[in-house]
Amino acid sequence: MDGRLRDGEVVVGGDARQRFYDSSGYGRPLGGQEVALSRVEAAYLLFKGDIDSVEGMGFRELLADAGGEIATRFLVYADLRDRGFYLSPAREGWVDAPRSNVDLVVYPRGKGPWDDAVLYRIRVVGERASVPAADLGDSVLAVVDEESEITYLETDGADLRGSSGADLPRDVDADLLDDRVLVWDPPGPLHERGFYGQPLDDRDGHPDRPSALQLSLVEAAYLADEGVLSLDAGAARERGREVEGERFDRRLRVYRALRERGVVPKTGFKFGADFRTYADVESVDDLGHSEALVRVLPADHVFSPRDLALDVRLAHGVRKRMVFALVGSAGVSWLAVKRLTP
Repeated sequence: MDGRLRDGEVVVGGDARQRFYDSSGYGRPLGGQEVALSRVEAAYLLFKGDIDSVEGMGFRELLADAGGEIATRFLVYADLRDRGFYLSPAREGWVDAPRSNVDLVVYPRGKGPWDDAVLYRIRVVGERASVPAADLGDSVLAVVDEESEITYLETDGADLRGSSGADLPRDVDADLLDDRVLVWDPPGPLHERGFYGQPLDDRDGHPDRPSALQLSLVEAAYLADEGVLSLDAGAARERGREVEGERFDRRLRVYRALRERGVVPKTGFKFGADFRTYADVESVDDLGHSEALVRVLPADHVFSPRDLALDVRLAHGVRKRMVFALVGSAGVSWLAVKRLTP
């Protein structure tokens, strides 16, 4: 069986509809028994020996003739087909409302292009590609590395919410010292129930009532804005900008957003992140493990697949979700990324 090129597609006749589309979900029907295949579908069928040639070209020649990114797309297409999935190119005529940032649509096992069901929307990239944050979410990034191994990263919106919160006093005395703030004779709920800061010591003999509490600049700026501290909030923000630049303002916006959602953010420095988060803090004596790592980025950030893989691997290794907080003029959006095995 041979195919012919027409408008960037490969048209196959004979009993193609029954043989390819009806029985195995390849291509799209053209009328009668003809089926249009995308080049990556045609390449796979050539590779498997299910069609003989396309305009006289075999598998090798078709790949060379197509150029561009067909090699990486073929590897992902073949991997998913070999796992038992039916899938289609995310193109007009193959799927409804195709998205520009998606290359392949994967159907649930036992389903095909004739069913109204989608399991994954796949974007195929090489490990050296650049991936704008705006292109991620409700999709799977299939990263093909230099040895042609494939890593699947599922990207979706995140809804970080919790039940943490405490009634706090107002106008608590505090001093701005270098890149942190000290609260003297802090009220018990500030650390014990709100999980703000770290105790400086317990020399008064009451570990739950330290003589002083150390706050980060982000914590202090937030608490000063809320009227909890007598500290000038503008001075705390200005000191933060001196040591971090505009990154401080992004982190403060994310810190506030998390606190407003009932989530306690603490530094994620030892995990290479901005924050680690706790959803349900009732007391620091019964804290448990943090659930997520949050990295704060501008909304127009462009990811490297290598950096994404590193963050996700680290988060998985410490049993946490990897969440990116993307800060833009419209507010904070949340992107969760995790490894996926189709």
